[in-house]
Amino acid sequence: MPYWLMKSEPDELSIHDLQRLGQTRWDGVRNYQARNFMRSMQIGDQLFFYHSSCPEPGIAGIAGISSLAYADPTALDPHSHYFDAKAREEKNPWSAVDVTFVEAFSRVIPLAELKAQSALLELPLVHKGSRLSVMPVSAEQWTAILARR
Repeated sequence: MPYWLMKSEPDELSIHDLQRLGQTRWDGVRNYQARNFMRSMQIGDQLFFYHSSCPEPGIAGIAGISSLAYADPTALDPHSHYFDAKAREEKNPWSAVDVTFVEAFSRVIPLAELKAQSALLELPLVHKGSRLSVMPVSAEQWTAILARR
């Protein structure tokens, strides 16, 4: 089973918001590499839910992919922060997926702690300057992170 890490600012969508909602659309990704990762996701894949751009960035829980990628409707909505004036109904370059709540961790695993783990040296998240909001996680990295919760 492929594993992923997806970042969200908790004031936009937190793991506790997802817990309350049960399921929601993950949209607004405007990086082609991250979008391509989303397009390769399969129903049942799992992801680490990462809180970013907040006082305590880190992994806050687990969610599951509950749909295949589809055209991101926020790209067509002129009132959306993620509106793309070049996107058209018939040619929308951006994708979204639906995610389902699985687990909220009892603590956020901080980025500093993740960076200190030798098993995570290849994880793009721990590299300086890595700003991808969606990235693959190997089975070994998944296991190493789960051991920290």
